[in-house]
Order: sequence, then structure tokens, then C-alpha cells
Amino acid sequence: MSENQNLLAEQRRALILDEVRRRGGVRVNELTRKLSVSDMTVRRDLDALARQGVIEKVHGGAVPVVEASTHEPGFEAKSTLELTAKEDIARAAAAMAVPGSAIALSGGTTTYALAQHLLDVPELTVVTNSVRVADVFHAAQRSTATGGPRAGAATVVLTGGVRTPSDSLVGPVADQAIGSLHFDVLFLGVHGISVEAGLSTPNLAEAETNRRFVQSARRVVVVADHTKWGTVGLSSFATLEQVDTFITDSGLSAGAREEIEEHLPGLVVAGETAADLSES
Repeated sequence: MSENQNLLAEQRRALILDEVRRRGGVRVNELTRKLSVSDMTVRRDLDALARQGVIEKVHGGAVPVVEASTHEPGFEAKSTLELTAKEDIARAAAAMAVPGSAIALSGGTTTYALAQHLLDVPELTVVTNSVRVADVFHAAQRSTATGGPRAGAATVVLTGGVRTPSDSLVGPVADQAIGSLHFDVLFLGVHGISVEAGLSTPNLAEAETNRRFVQSARRVVVVADHTKWGTVGLSSFATLEQVDTFITDSGLSAGAREEIEEHLPGLVVAGETAADLSES
């Protein structure tokens, strides 16, 4: 990590998290030197990261939290995390949706945020296995002026299946429905993404359903905040080579960006200004 006194708190914490994960632990005095900030600032950053559940504070420093690869947080628990990042990602992803196209949205809180930004894209056909995503479109389908169907409202196809803790529908019914369809673009939320494991999830049934989504899409766009990079779930369902574009947020470290660009044809870092890009 390079020394920089002008880093925003969010950027600084992303650098700290990257260092913790890369080295397996850091000490406060090391971070104060590398970031050129006070001991108190570093401790506040560690407190914030600990509250997010991504590090564990220890005497004099911090170590990464090792989650069980089978742990699957519920929708409500995930919906409070990285809100700014998800909004930035959702706006960038929505710009890729072409009016009149057939798109698919997987389950997850980032695709839920994206759904709300897609409401103004006319004549979409949306296939989703997310109950939450379907609810967004259904709630907006009627015109408040006439009470009838809203002009240009999306046609929504909700797959059947068994509901997961993240309010996604998975299993043989969902798999069969998705496997019989073809999408122009798949917007895919993930539990984890890494060079070694590709795209992964802690839910075995969801892995198979996501695998069908990937196979049925002409273009695969992963939408995931920076905390998902380096996370590995129990079951992999796609390789990085099967991903066309990865949309993430500005919390992603420079080292991670270089690694991703070596393996993916398209990386979009949402929420960065022109000045940010010129300095990177």
C-alpha cells in the first residue's frame, strides 16, 4: 500500500482490508506508517471493518474473518452492507440494458438494487429467480395515472423453485425453466469471486441454478461489490473466462484491479470520477 494522507475513509479501509486478506493479518503500527495517518484513525478504521464482519480485531492489529464456505447470510442481513457501492454498481449496470431486450437477473441484494434502476428501460423481458427482484417490477407495472398497465413496463418471468435464505428460487423447477430460455444479458450477483475458484456460492442448489443462467446467456455481467473479491463459497458454478464484464465499486484495491484485468475482458469500476480515473 502506498502512503497517502488524502485517502477517503472508504478507500483507506478498502486498502486495509486488502492488506489483511493478502498477508493474513496486520499490525496497527504498520498501517499508520503505510497510510501516513494517526494511530487513532487506524483503530477507527479497524472498528468499522470489524462491525462489517470482514476482519477480527486482535491485540495490536487485525486478522481476516474466516467464514465457513457453507454460510449463507439472509437477504435482510446483506441488504444493509455496502449500500453506496451497490447503488453505484446498479447505475452502471442499468446503462448496459438495451430497450426491448431479454435479460436475466439472479438473486441478491445488488441485483435487487439494479432492478430499481431498470424500471425506466422500456419493453424489457426480465427473467429472474429472485422473489425480491420480481416484486420490484410487479409493483411498478401499473400506471398511477390510469390504474392500467404502465406503458413500456417490463414483462417479468419468475422461475419456480425452492426459496433460499437470500430469497432466491432454486432447484430442479428453476433449473428447467432457465435452461429452456435464452437471454441477451445476464446480470449476476455472486457470493464470491476469485481467480482460483471463479464464481461461487455456499448453496449447492443455487450453484446449479446459476450455472444454468450462465449457460443460457449470450453475455454475462457480474455485479458485485469489492468485498466479494477473494471470497470463496462451497460450490463454484462458473470460471472467470465465462464472464464478459465485472462491475464493481471504487473500494477495489489497485492490486485486485490488476489481477482482475489479467483474467477478465471487461472491468467497470463504478462510482469513480474522472479525476479518480486520471490518478489511477
